Order: sequence, then structure tokens, then C-alpha cells
Amino acid sequence: MSKNQKVGGDEKWLHLFLAIGIFWGCSFLFIEQALKFLNPVGVSFLRCLCGATTIWIIVFIKKIKIPRDRKLWMHVFALALMTNVIPGTLIALAQTNVTSVLAGIINSTTPLTTLLAIMFFFRHEKIKSHQVLGLFIGFIGVATVFGIWEGIGDNAPWAIGALIIAVTFYGITYPYTTKFVFPRKARPEVLAALQVTFGGFILFPFFIMGGIKKFEFMPISIISVIALGAITSGLAPIWHFRLLSIVGSSITSSVAYMTPIVAVTAGVVLLGEPITWNEPVGGLVVLVGTAISQGRHLRNSLEIVE
Repeated sequence: MSKNQKVGGDEKWLHLFLAIGIFWGCSFLFIEQALKFLNPVGVSFLRCLCGATTIWIIVFIKKIKIPRDRKLWMHVFALALMTNVIPGTLIALAQTNVTSVLAGIINSTTPLTTLLAIMFFFRHEKIKSHQVLGLFIGFIGVATVFGIWEGIGDNAPWAIGALIIAVTFYGITYPYTTKFVFPRKARPEVLAALQVTFGGFILFPFFIMGGIKKFEFMPISIISVIALGAITSGLAPIWHFRLLSIVGSSITSSVAYMTPIVAVTAGVVLLGEPITWNEPVGGLVVLVGTAISQGRHLRNSLEIVE
């Protein structure tokens, strides 16, 4: 059942939206710090380990029963690959070459890749003119971020490619979850617990083979890993599934509006990372394109799924 409701009138999901945006925006800062003693696969595994530990504690405290639904487990396993394993490792790998600021800005294209996934793989309606226009504007924004008129600057092509692949997977997960996972009627805590745990199991052998770059006690880096896991991969997935079940994939993916703002602020202020004029300008163009592609200029209300 659904009903129309004004954007600002539903406090049940707004606080989730803001919390996810803030902490996922800070995740690029946490990754940058974690890479001081971990390899990319080590970052991905330990964030899954800390995240899974946090979620399972919540599951046990709330005495939530884990369903033995094989189809649910299969689809959540796929989500673990598309969310925790592949993008998580690729973003960490890319950040060995690019700044957290650039990684955060590129992550803001997630709503565009979500729309592309819906249009090509999960289509239920004809492509509208404003969607094509929004995608076109969004890609102009991406080109601006990269400073395409100067090639791609000092950024390695493989790092840029890794970020693009990562956000493409992120984009697919939203409609995939809505179509295949939510019909199984599992609680957000269950989905988050299974997803992050599966991600940890997949990454564990690779972590054993060389996830730690150097054994050195670095308090800031260790705290960053814990925050990256416990909050961004622990609590945030629960909030994410809950938000997705309330407002759907289009609105939930729009959390990417906040992440680049938080990522840029954290990177520049806390890490002292350099930023060129084209990165924030391009990021703004991406967000404008995203808004147009989602038809926000045409909407007077949002459809909230109860």
C-alpha cells in the first residue's frame, strides 16, 4: 500500500537519510586513514568484520530470528558481492592513487547508475525525456570533475575505472534489492547481518594472503577501521535497508547528494587534501543532472511505500 506524502513531513525516514549521508560521506576519510596500515582488501575485510560483529550483537539483543530462506540467502549473497566485496575493495584500491575528495564526488553518480540499471535491466516504464537529459547533464558533470579537457590530470586511468565500476555496482543494488530481496519479507537487521557476513567470508581468504600492509599500532587508523566497520558497514546498512523499504530505490539512492559534500569537507578540512575548481563544480553539475533524471523538478510529492 502506498500514499503520497510531502518530503519534509515524514520524520520516520528523514533522520535515517541524514545519518546515512553523513557517515557514508565520512567513509572515504576512514578509508584513507585505514590504508596507512592495510591493503585495499584488508580494509574491505576488516570493515565487514567490524560491521558484522556490530549487527549480530543487535540481532542477538533483539532476539531476531534468522530465516532459513535459501532464495533470500542467495540474493543477499549477490548483494554482498555487489556492495561489500567488489565496490568496497575497488574504492579502497582507487584511493591508493586518488584523493578521498575525488572518490566521494564520483560516488555521487550512484543515482545516475541506479537510473541506468532501472532503464536497462529492471525496466517497468518507457524512458522519459527528462531522464535522458539528466543523464546527459550528469555525464557532463563527471567529465568536469575529471578535467577531461586535460586528459584526466594526475589520476591513473585504472583508479578512475575502479571508481566507475564501483558506483555502477552500487547503482544496480538498489533496484535489485527492491525487486528480489524485499519480497522475501526479511527485517533490515537480518538483511544487513547476512550481507555483511557473506562479504566477510568472501574476503577472508584474500585478507589472509596479504590484507595487512605493515604491522604498526596507529591509533587514528585503527579507530578509523572500527568506525568504518561498526558504523558505515554495521549500523548504516540497517538504516539503509529500512530507508529503502520506506521510500524506494530512487529516493534512497539520493543519499549520494550528501556524501560528496561530507567527503569534500572532511577531505579538505581534516586531511588537507588539495581540491581544484573543477571537482566541486563538476560535482554540483552531477547533482543537478541527478535531480533532473529523477524528475524532482516535476514532483510535488513523494510516493512513500508503507
